[in-house]
This record gives sequence, C-alpha cells and structure tokens, in this order.
Amino acid sequence: MRVPLSWLKDFVKIILAPEELARRLTFSGLEVEEIEYVGLPMPAAGADGKQEFNVSGISWDREKIVVARILEVLPHPNADRLTLLRLDWGGPAEEIVLTGAPNLFQYKGLGLLPRPVKAAYAREGSVLYDGHKPGRELMTLKRAKIRGVDSYSMVCSEKELGISDEHEGIILLDDEAPVGVPLADYMGDVVFNVKINPNMARNANLLGVAREIAALTHGTLRPPAFEAAQAGPTIKGKVAIEIREPELNPRFTAMLIRDVKIGPSPYWMQRRLRLAGMRPINNIVDITNYAMLEVGQPLHAFDYDVLVRRANGKMPTLITQLPNAGERLLTLDGVDRLLDPFTILVTDAAGALSIGGVMGGGESEVSEATTSVLLEAASWNFINIRRTVQAQALQSSQAGYRFSRGVHPAMAERGCKRAAELMRSLAGGTVAKGMLDVYPRKFKSPTVDIGEADVERILGLRIPLRQIAKILESLEFVCRPLTNKREPQLRVAVPDHRMDIGAGVIGQADLIEEIARVYGYERIPETQIADAMPPQRGNPSLEQEERARDILVNAGLQEVISRRLTTAEREARSLPPGAPADPLPYVTITNPIAADRVALRHSMLASVL
Repeated sequence: MRVPLSWLKDFVKIILAPEELARRLTFSGLEVEEIEYVGLPMPAAGADGKQEFNVSGISWDREKIVVARILEVLPHPNADRLTLLRLDWGGPAEEIVLTGAPNLFQYKGLGLLPRPVKAAYAREGSVLYDGHKPGRELMTLKRAKIRGVDSYSMVCSEKELGISDEHEGIILLDDEAPVGVPLADYMGDVVFNVKINPNMARNANLLGVAREIAALTHGTLRPPAFEAAQAGPTIKGKVAIEIREPELNPRFTAMLIRDVKIGPSPYWMQRRLRLAGMRPINNIVDITNYAMLEVGQPLHAFDYDVLVRRANGKMPTLITQLPNAGERLLTLDGVDRLLDPFTILVTDAAGALSIGGVMGGGESEVSEATTSVLLEAASWNFINIRRTVQAQALQSSQAGYRFSRGVHPAMAERGCKRAAELMRSLAGGTVAKGMLDVYPRKFKSPTVDIGEADVERILGLRIPLRQIAKILESLEFVCRPLTNKREPQLRVAVPDHRMDIGAGVIGQADLIEEIARVYGYERIPETQIADAMPPQRGNPSLEQEERARDILVNAGLQEVISRRLTTAEREARSLPPGAPADPLPYVTITNPIAADRVALRHSMLASVL
C-alpha cells in the first residue's frame, strides 16, 4: 500500500525523518518495502554506499522549480497545437513560456485571465523526468527553439515531476497556491510503500497507519470528523434495504446526496489519490476512493435516478442476495461476468446492480449526467469475498482487497458519513436527513483480562500495569483496572475497528503481541524460560518403525515415499501397453488441493518408477 507522508500528517504530528519512521513501522509489523521521494531531498547513503531502505524518486531544485501564475494564454504564431503563456513566477519580470498542454487551450485568446490559474514552473537547468519517453528517465531542461520560438523553461505535468505517469496536460494547482514559493515546499512529499500482512489488515488505510505512528511516537491521533451536515429532506421513503443473506452481509448502510455537480476533483485530492496509486475519475468516484483510503471502508456510489427508473418511478429497494442460476452482470471494468452461486450481490427488482464488496455494475454507475447519488457502505463476510475475488479474478479490486481481509462493521457508518460530507463540500450536494442502517448481525467485541504476570510469562519482561494500560490505550483499547483479583489486572475492551482480538487466553496472547510491538521487540531482553520443561515421552511404535527402516536401508534397500493422491488419467499412462484398466471406481476428493491430486491411487507403480 502506498502511504503519502503529507496525508498521514493530517492525523498525527510527525517530526521523525522518513527513514526513522520507516524503521519504527517496520519493527512494529508494518514492513516498509520502499521509500519514494517526490520533490524532497533524498537522504545520503551510508558509509558503505548503501541505503537502509530501497529509496527512489526525484528532488526538485528549490531555486528553479516554483509555483507560478498563468496571466494569459496566447496563440503560437506558427503552430495551432502550441500556446505561449505569460507567467508570474515571483521573479523580477514576467516570463513567456511555450507549451502544448491541451488543458490550457480553453484559455487561449481570452486575454488576461480573471481567475487565477496556477502551475508548476521549471526554469532552465531543472532536472525532471522526460515526459515523452516511457518509464522514468531523467533529463536536464535546456534552451531550445520550437517552431521559431525560443524555449528555455516549461510548465510541468505530473510525470515530469514524478507524481504519476499522467502527461496529458500540465498540473493546474489549487487557487491558493502561493506564487514564487518553491514547489518542494508547497507539495513535496514522501511515499512509503508498506506491506500490509493479513494480521495487520486493519491498517490498510491512512488512519490505521497514523494510529500506529501515534502509538509508536507517543503522539495524539486526530481522526477526521465522521459526521455530515444533513440539510435535505429525510431519506425515509426514498429507498429501502433488504438483507436476505445476513451471514454474508451483516450490515448495510446508505445515505442520499442530491444536487451534486459532477466534475473534476480539486487538485489536492487528485494528487493524493495518484500518490496513493489510484487514478482520478470525477469528484464523486474520487471521494469514494479517498474515503476508502483514508478510513478503510470501501464505498460505492449509485446513480439514484437510475435506481428510480429501474423501479418504474417507484421507491427503489436494494436487496442483497445470492444470484439466480446462470445470472450475469456487466461490471465497471467492462467484463460480462457469469456469477458464481456463492457470490453475494446488491440487486433491485430489475436484477443485479453490483458484486457486493468487490465491484459495481455498469448500468447504475455515476456519470456526467448524475445529479443524485445513493452512497452505499456495507460489511461483508471476508471469507466469501475472498472466494469471489479468486473465482472472478478480481485481485485488482481495492474494495475486494480490503473486504477479503476483514473490515469491521462499525466502519460502514463512519465511511458513509465521511464520504457524504465530502460530497456536500466538494460536489455541492445536499445530504438527506438520516442514514439507512440495516444491521441484523451485530458484531460483539470481546473483553480480555490481563495482568503483569500474564505479560511476563510470555515476554519474560515485567512491565508495570500502568505502562501496559498506556500502550493499549494508545491503540484505542479501553482499559479498566480490576481490584477484586489476587493481583491487579486490567479489563480491556477491544476497539470497534479491530476484528483480530480473541477472547480468554487467545485474547491475552493477542494483547501481549500488541504490547510487545509498541514496547519494541528490540527492547525485550533475552531470558531463560521460567517454566519447567515437560518430560519427553517416547513413542514406541514410531521408534520401532524407524529402527526397521534403518535396518532395511543399511541392507542396501531404498525407501520410496509415494503420493497417495493421483488422477485416473495419470495412472492409466503408467500401465504397460495392453494391460486392462482397473474396473473399480476411484475414491475422489471433494475439495482437492491440486488438479493432479483428486483421487486415491489404485497402484503404487507410478510412484516407484
């Protein structure tokens, strides 16, 4: 997962150098595989000429690459596909810059622009990526003459700056970008490429990583507001929800946002999405992706008017259920999919709308004509989602990636409200009052009792109970002291974003792992085991078998360890020519581990050849 440092700083104060932060995250279980610098200075190599982490990226010259304002877009005297820009870059005089960026043609010939248009401006001598060559090849900006006009500077695309591979047009910065400021100060960044192991699935989002950083650095987590200003008429009577498979869909929430205006997202959101590895599409789709990356709850936006039309003008009802035999769905990636019997769907009376928790359908997707959005945030059975992702070869689905590892049902409400508020503020929408919330299978988080002796028994280290509580509370566990025990203990309530903490002894082990991670594995001293070793009892039958094996091998024989599982076709190939086939049927396995191990063998012949 790609994690931009600037985005993390929205949620937690970070003063550590990127390499030290990566080191602490790695030691705590979030393995940083690469650090990518986008505009900021890269660290010097060590004495051996090597970096501790894989490091890549580009540094922007603070003197040569700055924020500029485009004052006017003029036609090129000798080329229709080129324009000349009058630029204020904060220097002593304006500059004339040549460009072929298509997203500036709309301003050509309009005279002095009434609204500020800001861009990333690079002067002669700047080191950038070559936007016209595949991959990332560095170049130095040099003076040239293009169609009779001198060119010695340029306005930059994201590819040239190393933000993404986008080169269709130049970056148009947000209006408040300060002219003349070094671009590295305004939008330089560091991106951590973090490996999210299955046991750390709760951290497959920016807020989760920020929570870890807050715990590791004794900082304070600043989560976003999970509320939406609701000024529209009530959602009741506008849509209904019916869950027919609560084991597969334990919770389904929805909010209605009307009067949205579809258009591009603000550049700050586009840049963050691209740094995180996602492609901006439009403000509504971008908001669902942004909220997913931020809080970890995948979302889906339906065109509400399409749902009403499919319901023949009546109130639409969203139904989650299994497919009918032979049912198909055209998904957003343009593939017409035959749905497996175990695939959970979001449907209405007219048929399937989306593959629940994995990918939406093409008919009800948001388009340029959309004015009303029904926002879905649901919880899905992670085992069933994993099965669906594998069966449909949808490993690239960001929603499927998260749901197949487990997303707590509590995140549905938070993700829905967060995205609805962004649609209100960035797409001009009016949020209907209320949120539909069908929650037939409520998730019950366990409580676990733990004391100093429990921690010492596993870690060999006596940690004061107060410090244990502080560590767990930094990860948002709620700790309450117990005084009715022989020794002081804590009763620990698991936070509602965690699904990986068990109950009883298993829960104690899970909590001790959390304590060890935050305390620091490297700080735990080596200690001798305090418990007595259990007596080692032999197994006479296995020992006798091993002695017989040794005698036979010493006599010159060879032992053959053969497979018990095979296929009928494979055994038939091992028979001598003309030999009759075995008439007895094969005993087959319902769920074979491999295509060539589906039945019990009839003969050992193939194994000993």
